[in-house]
Amino acid sequence: MAASTSDGLAPTVQPFGDAALIVRLEDRMDPAIAQRAGAIARAIQAARHGVPAIGRPVPAHSTVLVPFDPLAIEPDRAAAVILELASGASPAAAEGVDEAPFEVPVRYGGADGPDLAEVAQRLRLTPDEVASLHASTAYAVAFLGFAPGFAYLGSLPPELQVPRRTTPRERVPAGSVAIAGELTAIYPGSMPGGWHLIGRTDAVLFDPTVEPPTPLRPGRFVRFVPVP
Repeated sequence: MAASTSDGLAPTVQPFGDAALIVRLEDRMDPAIAQRAGAIARAIQAARHGVPAIGRPVPAHSTVLVPFDPLAIEPDRAAAVILELASGASPAAAEGVDEAPFEVPVRYGGADGPDLAEVAQRLRLTPDEVASLHASTAYAVAFLGFAPGFAYLGSLPPELQVPRRTTPRERVPAGSVAIAGELTAIYPGSMPGGWHLIGRTDAVLFDPTVEPPTPLRPGRFVRFVPVP
């Protein structure tokens, strides 16, 4: 089931198991697509009080997962409701777009960025050039996932795009700034990870004792600021 949109980001709605639907947009990393996915999730969330059989939507960078109660609503009816909401959602309503970029001070290289030299060699750049390129643009938060406060930020300059590490680390230090593919991210806590570590920050990205627990949300921009 699909609908056309004026911006070319036509949503489709497909079954995802017996009790969920998935809204799909074009599958590529693009801040505009991520913002539209977030807007769709918010539109569905806002309409839930009128359709209680539909559960809380979960957005990703180009999809929105929507659970529903198949005993309370027919799957075809649920899909029609979701498609109508998705088609009418406005990406202009994306959260965080009007906020100032969240600045993240980063110590690049050395013990804080153990993969920086290897990444630079692989890309035929110097470590300083990698750091400068990484800090040269503001990145949009596409979505949060993997761990609380872990924001997927894109898109990296093409000159910095490298695949994930072939062997993930069992433990990545909290605050590590990393890159993989088209994305960059900050590890909000100590956890396993397979991205290349190029720096580290002391910024707190997740604190369950404050509201909101993370300063990052879809649509907000992040800018990295090199520090000694």
